[in-house]
This record gives sequence, C-alpha cells and structure tokens, in this order.
Amino acid sequence: MKILAVGDIVGESGVKKLREILPKLKREENIDFVITNGENSAGGMGITEKIFNDIIEAGTNVVTMGNHTWGKKDIFKFIDQPQLLRPANYPKGVVGKGLGIYECKDKKIAVMNFIGRVDIGILSENPFIMIKEMVEELENKVDLIIVDFHAEATAEKIAMARFLDGKVTILYGTHTHVQTGDEQIFPGGTAYITDIGMTGPKNSVIGMDIQASIKRFETTLPEKYKLADGDCIFNAVIFEIDEKTNKVINIKRIYIA
Repeated sequence: MKILAVGDIVGESGVKKLREILPKLKREENIDFVITNGENSAGGMGITEKIFNDIIEAGTNVVTMGNHTWGKKDIFKFIDQPQLLRPANYPKGVVGKGLGIYECKDKKIAVMNFIGRVDIGILSENPFIMIKEMVEELENKVDLIIVDFHAEATAEKIAMARFLDGKVTILYGTHTHVQTGDEQIFPGGTAYITDIGMTGPKNSVIGMDIQASIKRFETTLPEKYKLADGDCIFNAVIFEIDEKTNKVINIKRIYIA
C-alpha cells in the first residue's frame, strides 16, 4: 500500500497545481490513499467549500487543517464533512473533529490532525497528553495510524515522533512550508519527516510575496501578507507500507516544479 501526504496547499494557484499533478502522480506511483493539508488553500489563509471540493475531486481522501482552520467562515458550512479534519487538540467543544477512520484495501486507517504549541499563537490543549490517550483508545481497532502534526518548532515535531515511536505508523510535519530531508524510520517502526513542504508559488517566501515578506522583517511593521504570483511547486511524500506487517518500508519525497 502507498500513502501520499501532500504539503500545505497555498492559495488558489496551489489548488490548481494539485489538480494538475495529483491524478497523474497517483497513476504513475500507484497511490492508494491521499492526505492533503488545506489550511492555506483559500487566499493563503483558510479553506472554502468550493476549494475543499476541488481538493477532494483532484483525488484526495482526507483534508487536514492547522492554525488557519477558521481563516474563512465558509468552513462552518462543511466542517462536519467526514473527509475534513481540524486539529484534535483545539479546546473541548470546538466544532469539527481531529480524528477520522477510513477504509482502503481492507485496512482501517486512522488519520489524526494535531497542532503544536511552540511559537504558533493558538490556544490549544497539550498535544502530547491528548494524542497518547487517543492512540491508546485506537489499539486493536485500526491497522494504521497517521498523524499530521502542524507545528512550528522542529524540536516539538521530533519529540512528538520519538514519543509515539512504535505507537503510530506515520507522523509527518506540516506548517513551515519547506520540505526537509530528514525522512527516516525510527527503531520502533514509526516513519517520520519534519516537514513535507508546500504546494504553492515557487518564487516566494513560503508562498507569500517576496517584497511584502521582506518589508515585515526589515521594518518590523505589520505589513499585510499577500500571495505570490507565478509558477508553483508540488511537494509531497510517499510512504510505502508492507501490507502484512502494516509498517512503512520506504519513504520517498516528491518535489515537482
């Protein structure tokens, strides 16, 4: 079985790139299941129902979110869609869900979405405590557990993966929009990469206009971010799983300009 995790979609041009690349990639690589992070897909912040449907129609099975989950109020119309996950560690009572269980090739796949707490500016519950409880509840109920950990700090992502080694099948990072080269399988069998990257404007600062981004750092003034124009890149990671052991046997990074 092959599972594809697609990096943060940035803006409508990123959605267009996804629709262009994903169907072909699925055929060429024999992909069985696709998870796409869509929290930046609508104008660089949030998601709309149309864009959600576009991402699903392109071949995605599950859309995960992050710190910009509520960036577009349109989300409240479709937040209960089974294919949409928001961070599980948002405060109790928040609408939506952070865990979904899906079936593929006679396997039950649990997908979780969590948000970090270091330098991300979102009030959330402790992800380490919550995820431990959720994983324990899933024991013997699913075949695979996949975690999209939407976090800023590299250390927090690595610590989470080490914490869950042997307890989850895959843990990958999103949010920083830069694909890292540290893909690995830990001693307990958990597959990990710090960040799967982004699908969005190539000539940019993590998808945003270069000059507007520089001005923010140069002047320290709250310059409004705007999406960059031009050609896009497509970042993703393929996790190949041994269907007998339910363990990852190979990790392949995808970078398409």
